[in-house]
Amino acid sequence: MNRIEVENLNIFFGEAQILKDINIKIVENTVTALIGPSGCGKSTFLRSLNRMHDSSPSFRKEGKILLDGEDIYSPKMDVVDLRKKVGMVFQKANPFPKSIYENVAYGLRIHGVNDEDHIAQVVEDSLKSAALWEQVEDKLHNSALSLSGGQQQRLCIARTIANKPEVILMDEPCSALDPIAAAKIEELIYKLKNDYTIIIVTHNMQQATRVSKYTSFFLSGEIIESDLTEELFVNPQNKKTEEYITGRFG
Repeated sequence: MNRIEVENLNIFFGEAQILKDINIKIVENTVTALIGPSGCGKSTFLRSLNRMHDSSPSFRKEGKILLDGEDIYSPKMDVVDLRKKVGMVFQKANPFPKSIYENVAYGLRIHGVNDEDHIAQVVEDSLKSAALWEQVEDKLHNSALSLSGGQQQRLCIARTIANKPEVILMDEPCSALDPIAAAKIEELIYKLKNDYTIIIVTHNMQQATRVSKYTSFFLSGEIIESDLTEELFVNPQNKKTEEYITGRFG
């Protein structure tokens, strides 16, 4: 089943057109990787999926983005509800200057949950899902900022999971991490796909092949090719795709 369907999406900031005629279907409970050189539009596209561009006065879009058949840019769409369904993990870990516990509990509290037993259970479950519980269960009231970079990124994933999203967007979640921490995040992504639909922007070709089922190659604001990851990397249909994945440009 397709969780997200994007139809003829064009995105502009002022006079500049950043994305051109984007058409893509995102299958539920899979990982889709978005690859392409810097400035090709993949992060702009990712952020359009939970309306992160709304605060920019020069932003304009044409076309549709459907989540479970609903147009996310419809006037009826509650953006707070949308961002609860479509969570985001950023390139640089951004824990709040609060305790580890309160970082994970934050989303529940702002959505009006005040049952402390329920919150405690969700915090524990989310940290377990993010493969962090065993490292922090005795330090829940320590500052989140005391964690290592890789642990902070897993905490941000736990904070996202706590809101029970359907989709998790990840914008180069490993780019600021050392190889060991990055490998743990990749392992986590691989497990999380059983419960979530994940879309990941990555510059790392090997990472795309390791974690994703589908890959889309962006270039100059367009999707040049989308396919099963194995097929796209082994047998690309477009010469530009082949040149990019073999390192001839980008």
